[in-house]
Amino acid sequence: MKDTVELEKMALTIRKDIVKMIHAARSGHPGGSLSMVEIITALFFEVLNKNPENPAWPKRDRFVLSKGHGVPALYSALARAGYFPVEELMELRELGSRLQGHPDYSRLPAVEASTGSLGQGLSIAAGIALAARQRDMDYHTFCMVGDGESNEGQVWEAAMFASHHKLTNLTAIVDYNKFQLDGPIEEIMALEPFEEKWSSFSWKTNRIDGHNINEVLKALKEAKTDEEQCHVISADTVKGSGVSFMENDNNYHGVAPDDEELEKALAELEAQEARLG
Repeated sequence: MKDTVELEKMALTIRKDIVKMIHAARSGHPGGSLSMVEIITALFFEVLNKNPENPAWPKRDRFVLSKGHGVPALYSALARAGYFPVEELMELRELGSRLQGHPDYSRLPAVEASTGSLGQGLSIAAGIALAARQRDMDYHTFCMVGDGESNEGQVWEAAMFASHHKLTNLTAIVDYNKFQLDGPIEEIMALEPFEEKWSSFSWKTNRIDGHNINEVLKALKEAKTDEEQCHVISADTVKGSGVSFMENDNNYHGVAPDDEELEKALAELEAQEARLG
């Protein structure tokens, strides 16, 4: 078990990887990748039962990234966890690379599902969870959904399906950073009252600070061990978290940092790391 400081340091390492990768690719989605870092860190370095030496290990826990454009955070966590060389991260979005701009199951064995067409990931995750039940296996499936993505009707069909089949081995995590491509969630299609919507589909809800590693760990572990209900964790996050000039600036939804911005972002992240000791 890693302590909180170790996990916070790993989160900063992942943030540095994200800005470097997207800068090298000259394209990508920094804002929504940075907002999900603590959740990804907690999953891959504390919560998931996994085996990097055997990505297809049948007893592994599964993670489906429904908001596929946030994949730089996932790639960094996979590399740092030992699934593939860290040096390969700089091949993000290159022609022929295993690290495509959205997760590609056919190219990278550690990816559980090809995603990026928004709204589909929770359905895939529910199918994986149902398969575990039918095969009498005890792995848990986690699925990260975007808040803007939650405008998609298929998300709610999947929520209804999961509760109907009592898929208590499934947890949904919503990266609630309050923005989507075209602007603020509240202006485009408001989600609130969000927990009440999930509750009406018989899911147990939990609203947390998605950047507080202890709250994230507690929520994930509670969800994984609850055998009574499907869990949804609504994680309040900041788009662009960790890089001050990107935070809550939706211009960085899908724009890569230039050379000067990369230097500034890395300096901020390294200063945060120094403060952790």
